[in-house]
Amino acid sequence: MTFKNNSALIYGGARGIGRAVAQEFARRGARVAIADIDLAGAEEAAGLIKAAGGEALAIACDVTRDESVAEAGAAAEQAFGELGVVMNNVGVILSGNPEDIPLAEWRRILELNLFSAVRGCELFMPKMIARGRGHIVNTASFAGLYPYAANRLPYVASKAAVVAMTEGLALYLEPKGVRVSCLIPGPVMTGVMEGMKVWSKDVAMRGPGSQYKLMTPEQVAVVLADGMEGGRILIPSDDTVFEDLARHAASPDAFIRAKIQAFADGDEGRPGM
Repeated sequence: MTFKNNSALIYGGARGIGRAVAQEFARRGARVAIADIDLAGAEEAAGLIKAAGGEALAIACDVTRDESVAEAGAAAEQAFGELGVVMNNVGVILSGNPEDIPLAEWRRILELNLFSAVRGCELFMPKMIARGRGHIVNTASFAGLYPYAANRLPYVASKAAVVAMTEGLALYLEPKGVRVSCLIPGPVMTGVMEGMKVWSKDVAMRGPGSQYKLMTPEQVAVVLADGMEGGRILIPSDDTVFEDLARHAASPDAFIRAKIQAFADGDEGRPGM
């Protein structure tokens, strides 16, 4: 795929990784629509692209509402025509012991992190299948790949589901000419923890491992764009994550018990700088 003269819609593009991805897509020649519940943030992100000479549009969107997702898609198509890339990037986090997290919070997290992606896919898959081209991108997390984030299990479950859904979509859509990618960020310097709901006191925010470096959203955006141009399906922010996946696959029990011991020894898996 190529970004030049292409059009992209990013759900959740006002801040963090989404904003950086919008700028990177635009830098590579794409017209970019940024849909977000934070319209002011989306307008600011679009303004940065326009100031750099690109084409961008900000759209207000609540991804928990079917009609809002559809309206944002229609607005992007009206402005830019056929959308070659649709990225489902909305995500929220929380913290708490599993027994303290209410069922309503599970529903909220799954609505935002999983069903937002389902809505975006449902809206654009038929159009992309009909024309035999297009590219869907869903954002997951290292937390959905292997166990470590015991203090945020609704987030873990939602991101694991996004990974599995995206892999299944690739099986189905790629033979029809529609590309599918899953962005899988590790530790990234975003504002995702701002306003995070905390359900238990003094709970450690465990990370994927101290071997990983904290990345900027801009670095992750380059990794994603390069991976899409290279035809990749799973695009982790750091390919060394596959080493952890190999250890987990070799003996899941041993991997989990090693994590338990590491946490007991005070290693919370926080990334290096």
